Amino acid sequence: MQHDRLERQETDILILGSGGAGLFAALHAQQSAPTGTRITIAVKGLLGKCGCTRMVQGGYNVALGAGDTVERHFMDTIHGGKWLPDQDMAWRLCQEAVTRVRELENEVGCFFDRNPDGTLHHKAFAGQTADRTVHKGDLTGIEIINRLMEQVLSRPIERLQEHRAVGLIPAEGGGAISGVLFIDMRTGRFRFVRAKKVLMATGGGPTMYKYHTPSGDKTMDGLSMALRLGLPLRDMEMVQFHPTGLLAGPGTRMTGTVLEEGLRGAGGHLLNGHGHRFMYDHDAAGERATRDVVSRGIYAEMRKSNTSENGGVYISMAHLGPDDVRRRFKGMVKRCADCGFDLAGGLVEVVPTAHYFMGGVVVDPDTRTEIDGLHVAGEDAGGAHGANRLGGNGVANSTVFGGIAGDVMGAEVASIRHLRPADEAVLAAEIDRAMAPLSKRPGQVQVLREALQEAMWEDVGVLRTGAGLERGLTRVAAIGAELAETGVDGANLAFNLTWHDWLNMRSLVDISEAIATAGLARENSRGAHYREDHPEAGDLDASYFTQVRRSGDELPVTREPVRFTIVRPGETILPADEPTTLVKAAE
Repeated sequence: MQHDRLERQETDILILGSGGAGLFAALHAQQSAPTGTRITIAVKGLLGKCGCTRMVQGGYNVALGAGDTVERHFMDTIHGGKWLPDQDMAWRLCQEAVTRVRELENEVGCFFDRNPDGTLHHKAFAGQTADRTVHKGDLTGIEIINRLMEQVLSRPIERLQEHRAVGLIPAEGGGAISGVLFIDMRTGRFRFVRAKKVLMATGGGPTMYKYHTPSGDKTMDGLSMALRLGLPLRDMEMVQFHPTGLLAGPGTRMTGTVLEEGLRGAGGHLLNGHGHRFMYDHDAAGERATRDVVSRGIYAEMRKSNTSENGGVYISMAHLGPDDVRRRFKGMVKRCADCGFDLAGGLVEVVPTAHYFMGGVVVDPDTRTEIDGLHVAGEDAGGAHGANRLGGNGVANSTVFGGIAGDVMGAEVASIRHLRPADEAVLAAEIDRAMAPLSKRPGQVQVLREALQEAMWEDVGVLRTGAGLERGLTRVAAIGAELAETGVDGANLAFNLTWHDWLNMRSLVDISEAIATAGLARENSRGAHYREDHPEAGDLDASYFTQVRRSGDELPVTREPVRFTIVRPGETILPADEPTTLVKAAE
């Protein structure tokens, strides 16, 4: 190990990530921990300027609207997740979202849109039986992150910016966490930070697909590190495609970015290349069906070549009144105009785009993992969404469980008397792994990334088959092998972006393999995972989730039964006199 390139540091609570989960965890830990507790946030980019929460447009699901209840929100989440969610996590998400939104407004300082009578305005989002998505126009994430960032910056919380996490380091003897290995991107040097408690909240980022919504630096690093540590990951086949990613043609990074679900919730129409409103051919809910259903409907039109100029379909809003669309969706109108589209009065090309990862580390409702001292929250954690995430449940999930993680870590940190010594062999191996490309002949990393995106889109995408998944695994393995032989110029490691591109690719290859392997093991169709060769959902009463855990070079998959701790398939916790839906039928 190159000790001359390794610096060491200590803290009490270490938080990886500065999205909604990480920032909320820092605030809650600072409140719940004893005075003098050292809290450190480490982030791959700049605090509050990176991460997926900032990119949230639509809003935040919370049962505060007229007639809505936590029970109704919970049942929508279970139905949307196709009976695969961890019900205790889903209940906690729905219940504590109410508390968290009030905290966001009254303590953090967020301003959400309101009705004339002063109550919170709730948008209509697909797959839900009530309008429950509170928002700040269509720029909700910016509002939440800006206010959270202000709160964190006003407190004595240490910040490690432009620090890339590359390894979760266990303590001697295993079973507990010692700390995290980073690369200080500003210098290229390694830094090992020991901590009594570690929260992994690095977010998702399924950017291994041709069309994707997150920025390209979001590359599933957290789940890749968790796999190497030996943690079990659940629901890895469940990649959510947002139905309406902007399709702006080649040569622009705008392609894939989300046109938010509120457009369809407000009554937007999806039209194929012939002008036919096709979604009612696929589902009785039309454009307001869940994201998985709408994505498959669009993809089916694409396969039949009923497409727009660039190979997608159109979204049309003009029938709602151009002036009203401009007022309600100001951010979306401007984004489309930047790409030459008139959202308010014309047609905009869209395509399903990889958006959110329902899978993640197995955790309990208090965010604990099987590794003592390691917590996981936000998109890194699996369980709350099952096979499909409802729009608006993502930012709620991050802030709810980020706050829980902060409360738990802060309350427990005082009982941990000493920092745990690191397993130095693992630390050395992680440094060697990160430095491996520096000793090889430089090659074209971007070419490999494009090959991976094509392979995942074609073989492990919206519609899947056993043969396609096998082919995808073969293609991913070949790309991984070529990446291992591809080097990077290591003459200057300070802000060596090609080095970080290589590390990004390594994470994406690891998780792509896990997605395809879990998808091959699930021989039925649930939510975001649709097998054309196994189109039936299977026995709901015998529902299981897949679990992947690395064993040497292998990724064995097990099937774990879903525990119906609150409600069973065919049952409901809503009162008998409750209406099926509170939503008025779309015109």
